[in-house]
Amino acid sequence: MTAGVDRHELRQIIAGLSEGVILVEPDQTIAYANEAALAMHGAGSLDELGPTVDAYRERFCLRYRNHVTPNHYPIERVVAGERFHDVIVEVRRTDRPEQDFVHSLRSLVATDHQGKPSCLALILKDVTDQFEAENRFETTFNANPAPAVITRLSDLRHVKVNHGFLEMTGFTRDGVLGRSVYELDVLAEARNRDLAISRLKAGGTIPQMEACLRLPDGGSRFVIVAGQPIEVGDEPCMLFTFADLELRRKAEAALRQSEARFAKAFRLTPVPTVLARGHDFRVTGINEAFTRVFGLGEDRVVGRSLGAAGLWVNDKQRTDVEAALERHGCVLGAEVCLRHESGANLDCLVSAERIEIEDDPFVLLVMQDITDRKHTERELFDAIETVMADTSWFSRGLIEKLANLRRPEIGSVDAAALNLTVRERQILNLICSGLDDEAIARKLDLSRNTVRNHGAALYRKLGIHKRSEAVVWGRENGFPLSSTGAK
Repeated sequence: MTAGVDRHELRQIIAGLSEGVILVEPDQTIAYANEAALAMHGAGSLDELGPTVDAYRERFCLRYRNHVTPNHYPIERVVAGERFHDVIVEVRRTDRPEQDFVHSLRSLVATDHQGKPSCLALILKDVTDQFEAENRFETTFNANPAPAVITRLSDLRHVKVNHGFLEMTGFTRDGVLGRSVYELDVLAEARNRDLAISRLKAGGTIPQMEACLRLPDGGSRFVIVAGQPIEVGDEPCMLFTFADLELRRKAEAALRQSEARFAKAFRLTPVPTVLARGHDFRVTGINEAFTRVFGLGEDRVVGRSLGAAGLWVNDKQRTDVEAALERHGCVLGAEVCLRHESGANLDCLVSAERIEIEDDPFVLLVMQDITDRKHTERELFDAIETVMADTSWFSRGLIEKLANLRRPEIGSVDAAALNLTVRERQILNLICSGLDDEAIARKLDLSRNTVRNHGAALYRKLGIHKRSEAVVWGRENGFPLSSTGAK
C-alpha cells in the first residue's frame, strides 16, 4: 500500500470523528483538517485555517490556560515530534477578536519501521462551554463574600480560595493554594473532627460544626465550617464554606456584660422594681426594695402576675395601667393603691415602660411608696378644716390664705402663687373651654407637640394626671377666665 493510499484512507477514517484532527507534514505544511477541527477555529476551509504553520500563527492568537508558558504553538510542537496531552489553550482569530475558543489538545506522532515520523497529528477537543461555565463559577466564587476554600479530593490540597477567606484569616493566596488540609487545617479543633475527616476522605457532605482556624500571625479564629462535594473541571473537590464566629462572640460577650450591668442596677436600685413579660405581665424578677416595701418574696411573685399575687387593691387601676402601656408603651407616675403582704394599703406612684431583652418584650415597673406623703397631706387638710371651724382668733388675711391652701377661692387664682406661665394659663383656659390639643394648637398658632409639652408642665404644677382632672380643677378655680384674664 502506497503512502498516498494510506493518507487517503486515514483522511476517510478521521473525517467523521467528533474530535478535531489536523494533519501536519514535517515541512510544516498543514495537509488536512477534518470538519470538527475547522469548526473549532470558526473556519470553513483548510485555506482559511492556514496552509502552513506560519500562516496558522498569523491567523490565530493562542494563550495557554493551564499555567504553562511554552514558546511554541502546539502545532509547532507536533512538527517537532513532541508528545503531549491535556494541554488547554485559548484560541482567538486575529480577524475576529470577538470570536474565541478553548481547546484541549494532545499530539499524535506515528513513526515508520525506521523510526522516522510518518504521521503527525494534532487532536483537538472543544472545551469552550466547560471553561465558560468554570469562568462563571470562578467569578461567582471570588465575588461571594462568604469565606470559602476548594480542596481537591485526590490529594487533599487546596486549589481555590476566595477573597472572603483571605480577608477573614489574613492569609495570602499563595499561602493557601497548593497546601494540604494537614498544612492549612480548615477542620482544626472541629467539634466532630473524626466525622469531618471520614466524610472528607469519602467525598461526602460535611455538616456544619464549630472549628478554630490557625492564623498566619499566630492567632486563631473561631468559625463554623461546612463541606459540600463539587466537581471543578471534572475533578472531584470539596467546597469548604465558613461563617465567622468572632463578631457573634463579641456581641454575645457585650450582651452578657450589658445584662450583668442591668441585673446589678435592677437589684441595687432603692425603689421597688419589677420585671414582667410583655404579653401576659407574668413577673420574671423583683428587686430587694420590692420585698422590703411590700413584704412579698420571689416565691410569692415570680411566675405569677401582680394581680394574681394580690398586689393590686383596685383591679381597674391595674387594667388602666396595662391599657396605657398598650397604647403608649409607657406610664409615668400613675397614682394607685397597692396591697402590702400584711393586708395594709399603700399609696404608690407607678411608672412603667416596655423594653426588649434578647428581642423578647418585657415591662419594667417602678413603684414609689408615697403613703407617708399622702398621710401628711391628709393631716394638713384636716388641720386646716379644724382651724377654719373657728375663725375668731384669725385675721381676715390669714383666713383667706388658709382657705386658698385648702381649696383656692373661685376667681382668685394667682399666677405667681401657682407659678404658671402665661402660655400655661392660656392652655388651661382653653382646656376648660372644651378645646382639644389640635384646636388649641390652631388657636395659639403652635404645634401639637408644643401644646402637649406645656400641658405636661401644667399637670405637674397642678399635681394632676388627666385632662378631666384639669377641667375639674380649672372650673373650681375660676376657669375659663375672661378674655382679659386669660392673657
